[in-house]
This record gives sequence, structure tokens and C-alpha cells, in this order.
Amino acid sequence: MKASYPVELDRVGDQGGRPPERPSHAEAEDAVRTLIRWAGDDPAREGLLGTPDRVVRAWQEFFRGYDEDPHEILARTFEEIEGYDEMVVLKDIRFESHCEHHLLPIIGIAHIAYLPKTRLVGISKLARLVEAYAKRLQIQEKMTAQIAGAIDEILQPGGVAVVIEAEHQCMTTRGIHKPGATMVTSCMLGGFRSDQKTRREFLAMIGTKS
Repeated sequence: MKASYPVELDRVGDQGGRPPERPSHAEAEDAVRTLIRWAGDDPAREGLLGTPDRVVRAWQEFFRGYDEDPHEILARTFEEIEGYDEMVVLKDIRFESHCEHHLLPIIGIAHIAYLPKTRLVGISKLARLVEAYAKRLQIQEKMTAQIAGAIDEILQPGGVAVVIEAEHQCMTTRGIHKPGATMVTSCMLGGFRSDQKTRREFLAMIGTKS
């Protein structure tokens, strides 16, 4: 798969200008109270009194990726790689995201590989990169391309491969109600796109058929 839209590497929200101004914590709580009333309940009843604050604090955790900069995450690299040029693979990176269409969870795993040329990055940084993009309002196809694009631009390797497998609760808990259905997306760049042998090797490592 090749992204057909611009891959956003910097903080989402900065779209050629300043990021949108965030409402205050109190304003966000008022929005939650409005939704509770819309659902048919009373936000002033005892069991719901603390709910707006809890929801806002949960959202701070769910969407902390907007405060993460992929360039900073991947900035520290190791240039003494002793001639290592085989693929580096980190698989089964569990993540939790939220779809931008229904604000419902996307839960899955990501697999990442790259072919180093002159620089290596600590494997924890790859997991942090996944988190930086997952902790935002997302669609899976875009997130896949964002992760691959960031690695390709910042590390400038010989190739990048990203595969994401995820279950979308906007499909499993509402609408068509199909629990267990898994969406798989991939983005192959450089050597992983041009060399079928390299691509097959990566897919075999993560247990996916080519």
C-alpha cells in the first residue's frame, strides 16, 4: 500500500498554522455533562457527579499523542552499526487508538521493520512512535502510512515496512455488530516495496502470508 495523502509527521492539529486552541478542563467537563443529559440521565445525580472529570482525564490519556513529536522520538540514533544492513523487526506492538468517525476504540498490534543504512534507533523508540500516532483520533490506513513515513523520512533507511492488525469497536459493538473481525493494513517503502524476497521474509517473520 502506498499513501495517497500527505503523511503528517509533526503534531496533528498544526495544519499550516497554529494548533487549534484547546478548551479548558472545565469547558470539557461541561461538554461531558451535555452528553450525559442527551443520553437521558442526570449529571447531577450522585453516581455521575465525578464522571465529567474522570472522562476528561481519561481523554488526556487517550489522546496524549497530540503532544508527541515523531522527530524527537526518533532523533537519537546510533551511527556505529558495524556494517549491519539486515532488516530490523519489532513485532506485536500492542496499541489502543480511537476512530475519528465514532470515537470508539481501535485495539490491535503493529509490526515494524526497516533496513538500516547508516543509523539504528533504539527499539523502544519504535514502540513510542506507534503510541504517538495511536493516541490520536485515527483511521487505521492513515496511521499505518504515518508510522512508515516518519521512519522513512527521519532514519532514511533502505526500506520500511509496517503492518497493522486491529479490531474496530465501531464495527464490533455498533452498526453491523461483527465481533472478531480484524482489519489488516500495510505500507511498504523502499526495499520492501521493490524486492519481493525482502517483503516475503518480513511477512514470514510476523506470521502473515504474502
